Amino acid sequence: MLNKLPFILLLFVVHVAMAGNETRYKLSELRTEYLEASKDKVAAERFNKKMGKYEDKNPVVLAYKAASEAVMAKYVWNPYSKLKQIKTAAAIFDEAVALDKDHPEIRFLRFTVEHYVPRYLNLSPNLESDKKIMISSLKAYPNTVISAEFARTMRDFLLTKDHCTEAEKKELRKISI
Repeated sequence: MLNKLPFILLLFVVHVAMAGNETRYKLSELRTEYLEASKDKVAAERFNKKMGKYEDKNPVVLAYKAASEAVMAKYVWNPYSKLKQIKTAAAIFDEAVALDKDHPEIRFLRFTVEHYVPRYLNLSPNLESDKKIMISSLKAYPNTVISAEFARTMRDFLLTKDHCTEAEKKELRKISI
């Protein structure tokens, strides 16, 4: 029994460490934290600090890490710092998309960031391809990887402002979630 004790303790430590990591990066919590970060500087700094520690390769969580970098650009005053944040976000988004090119949540996050980057910076090259993936995913709902709640969020966002053409909006309004 004594010989097994170190092994059991090791298993316990690994389990606790992994459980802690899972809890810290739950998608439902990341969605809420990202929304708060987009509205409040203190929440953005807290979210960015948390996501800066993420080192695994879950593509959706990486997309939230990218979004945390992008949202910080909203709160820094220096134009160079803003540009640096956006370029860092773009690189992380590229990594997330490379890991799962068809995931609508990754594409949605990148779309929301690129849509608000001034066009003259030429840092929004993925708007159309991201929108295409999102609309395709919404049309396939519920046979897709996204939840009803997130599908509604994505559809509602696309229906606002100038995110879509009138023809695309007409298609999206037909989708019941």
